[in-house]
Amino acid sequence: MNISSNPKRLRWPALAGLFLFAGLALAASEDDALWDSTLKQQYFGDRPIAESTDVIELVAPYRAEDPALVPISVNAKIAQSPDKFIKAITLIIDKNPVPFAAAFHFTPESGKADVAMRLRVNAYTNVRAIAETNDGKLSMSKAFVKASGGCSAPIGADLDAAMARLGKMKFKLDGDKVTPQSPNLTQLLISHPNITGMQMDQISRMVKPAHYVDEVKVSFDGKPVMTAQTDIAVSADPNFRFYFVPQKAGELKAEIKDNLGKQFSYTQAVTP
Repeated sequence: MNISSNPKRLRWPALAGLFLFAGLALAASEDDALWDSTLKQQYFGDRPIAESTDVIELVAPYRAEDPALVPISVNAKIAQSPDKFIKAITLIIDKNPVPFAAAFHFTPESGKADVAMRLRVNAYTNVRAIAETNDGKLSMSKAFVKASGGCSAPIGADLDAAMARLGKMKFKLDGDKVTPQSPNLTQLLISHPNITGMQMDQISRMVKPAHYVDEVKVSFDGKPVMTAQTDIAVSADPNFRFYFVPQKAGELKAEIKDNLGKQFSYTQAVTP
């Protein structure tokens, strides 16, 4: 007998698929309910937000391999020009203990308003990227991520070593050459444990107080490239990928501050 002609053999796989789809739809709708009832008003008030991928697109894994290191990227669909540009991108993780993850600010000199990083995700949830263009309009792209426990994942065995290199930074440029007057991809790597205040020290077995980077500023020859406000969702040893446009040789500078008031800076010469 042909398998497709036997309804009994199809019944359970079909029902299982239906239940899975219904479960995912319910989870997503619950997250939308939280956003609609609380989070949208909390972070954006009554401002209208269009849900589309015409301005930005958020890319995230559907199932995270490590909930404390979830790769997230936001790709801009419009160019940064003086007439129209993305001036801010805010990341919200609906079911995290602190839903606000980060807010990035750009200028036309940024070249592209793309940004990528690793985040902690604490539960099955929608992750949202909300872009604001220079005309004040808001646009949202979202992705559902299956992860659990990212904000309370253990700190690691060698916190003393992590604290010894606290605040060390470096830029990692994409490729061997920097192209003048064009967007160049770069990465800022920061040594910082980014403790959430929910994590247990593996040696002392005590919950450590929160200690995380909460402000990042990147400039080139004194002109802003990218600034960010960040919170506990950003993973340990934060790294951010973004673009900048060098007009000539100059200095790329990073300045960071953490929630305990510690400040660090780093500069690197760039020769197109």
